[in-house]
Amino acid sequence: MDSRDAWANLTWEQRAAIFLKAAELIAGPYRAKINAATMIAQSKNIHQAEIDAACELIDFLRFNVEYMSQIYEEQPDSAEGIWNRVEYRPLEGFVYAITPFNFTAIAGNLPASAAMMGNVVLWKPSDSQIFSAKVIVDVFKEAGLPDGVINVVYGDPVMITKTILDSPDFAGIHFTGSTHVFKELWKQIGNNIHNYKTYPRIVGETGGKDFIVAHPSAKPEQVATAITRGAFEFQGQKCSAASRVYLPKSTSKEILDLVKKDINSFKKPGSPEDMSNFITAVIHEGSFDKLAKYIDQAEKDKNAEIIAGGKYDKRKGYFIEPTVILTTDPHYTTMETELFGPVVTVYVYEDKDWSKTLKLVDSTSEYALTGAVLSQDRYAIDEATKVLQNCAGNFYINDKPTGAVVGQQPFGGARASGTNDKAGSAQNLLRWVSLD
Repeated sequence: MDSRDAWANLTWEQRAAIFLKAAELIAGPYRAKINAATMIAQSKNIHQAEIDAACELIDFLRFNVEYMSQIYEEQPDSAEGIWNRVEYRPLEGFVYAITPFNFTAIAGNLPASAAMMGNVVLWKPSDSQIFSAKVIVDVFKEAGLPDGVINVVYGDPVMITKTILDSPDFAGIHFTGSTHVFKELWKQIGNNIHNYKTYPRIVGETGGKDFIVAHPSAKPEQVATAITRGAFEFQGQKCSAASRVYLPKSTSKEILDLVKKDINSFKKPGSPEDMSNFITAVIHEGSFDKLAKYIDQAEKDKNAEIIAGGKYDKRKGYFIEPTVILTTDPHYTTMETELFGPVVTVYVYEDKDWSKTLKLVDSTSEYALTGAVLSQDRYAIDEATKVLQNCAGNFYINDKPTGAVVGQQPFGGARASGTNDKAGSAQNLLRWVSLD
């Protein structure tokens, strides 16, 4: 708070210059370092590290500067003899940023986007991402960010959060993580509401149980690629990863044979130090054990069958094979539960039940983050777009449900997936200012 006034009163062009410089540093001298940190400590292969740690973080910084300039340019009309003016000032207090392990870009963007708008920030990175978080800190420091603007705090998350949320100067939270944690934070904020100087802004992007639904007219090769790339990139540890799939009976065998062929083309899971590895380790032992439990259960259940993968081994690392579960029950546990790993569950529907299946997709999950429909029938696409409008904040047509690009697909969802404030858009930045 001692740093707030000086930072808030700095002209916006000066703030923009710092974050544009940070983008240049990541694009240049820090590119290999931030990618390597993401590979070594978060187990991303080289391709996934480059598109996340370097490319997406650079895009967040540059696009947000552009959106900031657009926001400040937006002014009300003035009638004759009157001059109306809007001042976009930072929030009164500080912002608390909580970031996940899976995207270095998210870790950098959540504190930076609030700070860019003139706020001071307390940032608690995931304890599984502190290596690349340290690189981000070094970049911001070299770019000229003053001390006290973005303050990184490591330690017990419960203790840290309680201390922060007990402060009367708490003005907002920028969160990406689990749905349960976000709901608990919301509850804590509500319980403390009489202590705060202002109503805090609550912005969160949480979990997903993201779907692929294929129409009988969909091209089998396209559906198979959407499944293998949507479900297994970065071992399925994306909130947007495909984790439940609905296939028409008429083409399901061909599609699943192609999926198996794709999976068989992958090398066995291994270290990201081997640049030819597509699948590496899941993030930690807790994740490994949870996923192994669901795979073991699927082996036992009569209404489920593992048709690809299913093996796991933690002797040298937390390695789980890309696994495909085929179920006869559209409400089987892995069709409804977020797993956050390289496991996808498939349900086959009768072709005539296309419309019925769309309603099933909409009603199955509490989440509403991403989803994809694949079809060559434009009427079917239109029907799916309308029926599924509330169950995916990012909706893909004839594509996998992952891979949103900053500046092209603002990202976020509703229901239990968050507040849908769309990271990578001007809408998100507007949450970090008050208007006068």
